[in-house]
Amino acid sequence: MTTSDETLSRSEEKLLELQTLLSEGDQEKVCEFFAEQNDTEIAHLLESFPASARERIWICVPEELKGEVLAEVGEEVRASLMSDMEAEAVSDLTRDLDAQDIAEILDTVEPSVKEAVIDNLDDSTREQVQVLHAYGDNTVGRYMDPNTVNVKEDVTLETVQRYIRIKGLLDERSQEFMVTDKENRLVGSLSLVDLVKNNQEAQVTEFMHQSVSLLDEMDVHEAAVVLRSKELRFVPVVNADGILVGQLNIDNIMEITREDADNTLLGMSRVSDDEELFAPVMTSAKSRGVWLGINLATAFLAAYVIGQFEAVLSQVVALAVLMPVVASMGGIAGSQTLTVIIRGLAMGQVGGNNRWWLFNKELWVGVLNGLVWAFVVGVIAQLWFDNWIVSLVITLAIVINMTVANVSGIAIPLILKRMKIDPALSGAVILTTVTDVVGFLSFLGLATVLILH
Repeated sequence: MTTSDETLSRSEEKLLELQTLLSEGDQEKVCEFFAEQNDTEIAHLLESFPASARERIWICVPEELKGEVLAEVGEEVRASLMSDMEAEAVSDLTRDLDAQDIAEILDTVEPSVKEAVIDNLDDSTREQVQVLHAYGDNTVGRYMDPNTVNVKEDVTLETVQRYIRIKGLLDERSQEFMVTDKENRLVGSLSLVDLVKNNQEAQVTEFMHQSVSLLDEMDVHEAAVVLRSKELRFVPVVNADGILVGQLNIDNIMEITREDADNTLLGMSRVSDDEELFAPVMTSAKSRGVWLGINLATAFLAAYVIGQFEAVLSQVVALAVLMPVVASMGGIAGSQTLTVIIRGLAMGQVGGNNRWWLFNKELWVGVLNGLVWAFVVGVIAQLWFDNWIVSLVITLAIVINMTVANVSGIAIPLILKRMKIDPALSGAVILTTVTDVVGFLSFLGLATVLILH
């Protein structure tokens, strides 16, 4: 069993154990159970129960962990747990948290509570929280850690070591330190190895090297691509003037990547990314109902196209039997391309000139697969109905629809991204409409031309 499988198994065991304890109604044992869990495990368990059970669970969460747990859970779960919290209670929960966690938690509460909690923070933490809240939701600045370990460029390595020891800044994750000038502008970085092994009387500038940095207003998903591609544990964040304002850590990137994966998976099924697993019935019904309505509208569009060929359908029954095959083959081919392209966009692998390369590739993939499977379907249709015109019609229609489907699978997400619309959420709906309409139009249009004329 792999490590991920073992982790999943342990999570399932804990979930089953908690379910048993709750069913037995022994609150004391439930509290004893939570005394042995960490904040991440508790957050996972909270998200694994409906809202009615979370209240019983929340009572047993150790007080010293409640703030960290709130920072770990999803926004919907956090909102349900904090719906009735007063400012004083929120202040108590956030007292020992860092600015990032506090800022995330305060995004969930009422403005009046938020202001009161911020007023109760110490000056340093208050300033950091206000800085984070000043940035837009999807910017690097909103996700960065405002606490940085940076040293000045005009000091010796010995001075840096003494400073780090006195401040207690060295831990197992420390491998590199940011270097700034007197105005706190980022000028480079100093590795831990260079700091330790070289002449301690030497200046920092002698061993400083250039470092990758991110602008605070940069889109955080683009920043995630930078960290993943360069395999960095953190990247300094600077403002437009080059002043160091924070750092983006790999932990933040893992969170962003997980959110992107969740949103893509939900979007492919036209489920809102705001809907959690144990959301109330009405919330889920409303969230999904919108997309069902959109899908119904596109289905009627396809039905309208079919209705325009009533004459040929009434004369050749075989067409009605074979018609779903054309739409289905196009739909599957397009979905395969759409999934690959959306994944590529999420990973930052699609852009610039490679879009045209991918477009050309998918065009020929559609043509080749269309020819192969059109031939197979044509042979089956001939054996079934013994009508070479009908066989020719479905053969040509499948080639056309699968080619259009593959091209649409890449064009649709690229166009939606340019329009700043999430392709994972709406791409599949548009693709289905295209493959249905083109499939029926090509199949019945060719039938009309070749059979009725």
